This record gives sequence, C-alpha cells and structure tokens, in this order.
Amino acid sequence: MQELRGQIFTSEGKFEPGIITVVGDKIDSVEMCNASQLDDYESDRYIIPGLVDIHIHGANGHDVCSSTPDGLRSIVAYEKEHGVTSICLATMTLEENDLHKVLHSIAEVNHPNIKGVYLEGPFISAKKCGAQAAEYIVDPDIELLNRLQVSAKGMIKIVVIAPETPGALNLIKKSGNDFVFSVGHTDADYVTASRAFELGAKHVTHLYNAMSSFGHRSPGVVGAAADKSRVTVELIADGIHIHPSVVKSTFKIFEADRVCLVSDSTEAAGMPNGDYVLGNKRIHVSNKWALLEDGTLAGSASNLYDCMQSAIKMGIPKEHVVKACTDTPAKVIGMENKVGSLLPGRNADILIMDHDFKLEQVIQCEDDILG
Repeated sequence: MQELRGQIFTSEGKFEPGIITVVGDKIDSVEMCNASQLDDYESDRYIIPGLVDIHIHGANGHDVCSSTPDGLRSIVAYEKEHGVTSICLATMTLEENDLHKVLHSIAEVNHPNIKGVYLEGPFISAKKCGAQAAEYIVDPDIELLNRLQVSAKGMIKIVVIAPETPGALNLIKKSGNDFVFSVGHTDADYVTASRAFELGAKHVTHLYNAMSSFGHRSPGVVGAAADKSRVTVELIADGIHIHPSVVKSTFKIFEADRVCLVSDSTEAAGMPNGDYVLGNKRIHVSNKWALLEDGTLAGSASNLYDCMQSAIKMGIPKEHVVKACTDTPAKVIGMENKVGSLLPGRNADILIMDHDFKLEQVIQCEDDILG
C-alpha cells in the first residue's frame, strides 16, 4: 500500500488537499482533507493523473511507421519518463501493404501503455494533406478500414477522415459506432463538416492545422465543431502550431471538457536538432520546429508534458489544461473508466509535481492488459 498526499486534481476539475491510497496497481481511495493535515512539502505539490496523449507519431529517435517492436517500446519508455502514461500511436498515409506492416508491429508489442492506434490517413484530402503523402490518399472504404483493423487486432480507435471526399459520409454513418471518426486534413466547408458530425463524427484532428480556415462568413470545420456540443477537438499547444491568443480563445469557445491537448510528436521529440523522418518523409528539426524541405510544418518535437506547461504559460488556468491532458482525451478513446482521473478503481497512473509543475515522480500501473 502507498499513501500520497498533496494538492489532488479532483474529478470536479479542481485542486484540493487530499490523500490517495494505492493498493497494487489501482487507486484504492481518495479522501479530501484539511490543509492543516498536510506538511509544508505536501501542501506545495500537485498530484494529477498520468497524461493521455492520443496522437503520437514518434519520439526518442523512433518513428511509429518505421519502428520495430523494440523501437515502439522505446517510444513508450520516453513518454512514461515525461509523464505520459497512456498513448495512441499514430500512423501516416502509406500504401496499404505498408500500413498493414505498421499495424502488425504495433499489435505485436501489446504494451499496456499503448491504448490504441490513431489512423491518420489514407482517408484525407489531397488539398490539405500537409506532411502526409498525397500519392497514397484513397477514398474512404469500409472494406479497407476493416482489413486494417484486422491487422491492428482491433486496436484502431480513431480514424481521421475528410468528410468532403467520396464515400466519407457513408462510412461515418455505417461505422460510427465502431470507430471514433475525426474530421481532419480536410477542406470541408461548414455545411459538410456539420453533416459529418450529425452522422456520427465526434472529434477533430489538430484544430486549425490542415483544414478549412475559420472565417466570419465561412466558419468551416472549426465553426461546425463549435456548434456541436459532443464534438471534441485537438490542440497542439507547443507554442509553434497555434498562436497563444488562439489557444486561449479556443479554450473559451470549447471549454476544457471538449479540448484535448496532443503533442503530434515525431521521432525528434527528446532528440537534438537535426534530420529525422515522419512516415516516409524527411523532416528537419531546429529549435522545436519540425519542417519538410518545402517548409511545411510536420508534427512537433515536443511531448504532451511540454505542451501542458506551455499552455499554462500562455495564461490558461492550470485546472483546464490538466483536464485537457487527462480526463478529456481518456473519454475520447473510451478509456475513462481506467485512466485520466484519480478515482477509486482507476489505474494507479499518477504524476507528482512541485509548485511550478515540474515533474518529480511518475507512478505507473504496469499490470493493466490492453483489451
């Protein structure tokens, strides 16, 4: 049994003095207490759930699309070291046979921290492909998606889709209960995006990036998502992808229970400046900027913990930021009963930080089996 004392992030989204008891690999109890029951050190530290990053392409010198199982385990180890205890590994737009190989490799690892696969392509728009390989883009196809799911052994959780492409709305309608469809890499207008959400799409991939712009007469995907209260959106709050003013405005529009901070990290996360890969593309990284040869932004060189700290420095309340890194993304992938909150029965994935949100300790449940 282990007892943790400090300012606990509660299920109500607040920090309150309390005591967490851990038994085995689970949280046994959470009790709030008077501040006088904590010593000075305990009163000055924060306790939050392990972070949940649902959009990771790589880290620590390893790319998801080209890594061996050992390379994928290295990504997991890096993320855990930086407080990210639940992840979804993201693929890129590749030829079908290559996608099968990537998915087989992920399924082979079967690591408890890997909660699923984020299929970013091939069902996207060539007009907004960003760092994706346009030559491998195909129209949404339920048979292809099901074949990929077989290779992934059921691990595909999120499927990025451009709703304006032929067959996209039909796929969302037919398979919306089997996958989380995320509108992204899309040139869809407000009407088309709204229809996708009405048919069952529930999420938006890296809001603002690689999509129709948010204009006062043409609100596009952003406006459509804002109008649908059950739709969640991703933000890359690394200080590069989105201006701090827009990050703050987005939290006001969507509120913390609809915002997921993600890293969208490449293999350059945790590595020095230099040349790296993202899927089948070469990228150059300098001072956290990850760019293709033509200057296109290509993922990030940050981890989610860095993004959490960055968002707090932008002036967003820390309570809102923590929720966007834990509870909200856990709900997106249907794992809220296991991770993302500090409640009895949840996995003992816990971070302890000092008063400046500097990470001091990662307590990680190792025994949960991915189901």
